[in-house]
Amino acid sequence: MSALIDIRDVTKTYEMGAETIVHALDGVSLSIEAGDYVAIMGPSGSGKSTLMNLIGCLDTPSTGSYVLKGREISAMNDDELAQIRNKEIGFIFQTFNLLPRADAVQNVELPLVYSGLPRRERKIRAEKSLDAVGLGTRKHHRPNEMSGGQRQRVAIARALVNDPSILLADEPTGNLDSKTGEEILALMDDLHRGGNTIILVTHEDDLAQHAARVVRLRDGKIVSDVRNHPIAG
Repeated sequence: MSALIDIRDVTKTYEMGAETIVHALDGVSLSIEAGDYVAIMGPSGSGKSTLMNLIGCLDTPSTGSYVLKGREISAMNDDELAQIRNKEIGFIFQTFNLLPRADAVQNVELPLVYSGLPRRERKIRAEKSLDAVGLGTRKHHRPNEMSGGQRQRVAIARALVNDPSILLADEPTGNLDSKTGEEILALMDDLHRGGNTIILVTHEDDLAQHAARVVRLRDGKIVSDVRNHPIAG
């Protein structure tokens, strides 16, 4: 069986002014199977955010190949990339990115609106997704009526609602206190055990220990790729 994600010899360069070229990624190859839990780590400037943007179809490589579920992503146009992002990737951000005037159900429904689903079906799926992250009793609360941990659970429910191939989490506990952060990581452990493929981008070792595999970058190259013994839930 082919991998869910297959990245081969990918480079990403940026022109900074007339004469300066930055090599954000320099010959990266990475394969990720369905159901894996991978942490991508590295110091500032290592290329981890650039790699996250490529995996999340927010950007395309300068050279090399990125195949997601058998489809070559690197040659897609903006409309095709937007379709892949909505259908295949659930994003979880450090800053939650919730609509302040919308309640939890309305926030979770958003990806389904772009999918063109009827309103009734959207509501059913959004409520089911909120139930899955333990927020069944907070469905009609707005973000300002929730704690930080509850807001991140809404964001995770939104990421799950389209049943994506990948959950892509960028420093998901960065705005939370340590106890709440542990609760969110425990939820992600549960999601992984339930069969979800998770890619966690972080600079924190204790977060990375929850993953089954840790990929470390430095200066745009992968310097290590090791299997973890993840923290038991």
